[in-house]
Amino acid sequence: MLHDAGGTIGNRRWVGKNWVCCVLSFKGRRRAILAPGRYTELFFLDEAVALAAGHRPCAECRRADYDAWCAAWATAFGAREGAQVMDDRLHAARALPGARRLRHETGAAKDLPEGSFFASDGRPYLVTHQGALPYAPEGYGPPESLPPDDVTILTNPVTRAVLAAGYGPATHPKAVRPPSHPS
Repeated sequence: MLHDAGGTIGNRRWVGKNWVCCVLSFKGRRRAILAPGRYTELFFLDEAVALAAGHRPCAECRRADYDAWCAAWATAFGAREGAQVMDDRLHAARALPGARRLRHETGAAKDLPEGSFFASDGRPYLVTHQGALPYAPEGYGPPESLPPDDVTILTNPVTRAVLAAGYGPATHPKAVRPPSHPS
């Protein structure tokens, strides 16, 4: 996402396809937040939220996570692919062509892999081994049962396949942590 000198994000937000999630601190680097003509820094509660928004781990500052993502990708799709191929596929899965908004679908919450997000009655939830954790910007609420009816699935199908293949996203300390999956 590119923005102007006033920090306003324009229509170019959908041009870039490499939506990555990074760590907050890496090798002492400093960036000016909302520097004109640069990519916009987004801050998520945790990696699970970033994945639901359509991002993937950064290959530089989160190398071990990126390698685990790539291993799960290879399991899910039958081949290890480069970042450009993954980014193109993720972009097609997350964005409605020409609509400049994220794609969502409906389905059963019970069919979603751990680490996925869905919305029910307008409220987002994280799927964990203990059920659905209601999401709020400051953290997660106590586990609830998965709803029996169809829900709005917020995590795109490509990311869900990677999660189902064993990638375990990092979650906020207030979340009930899913069991770790071997890569």
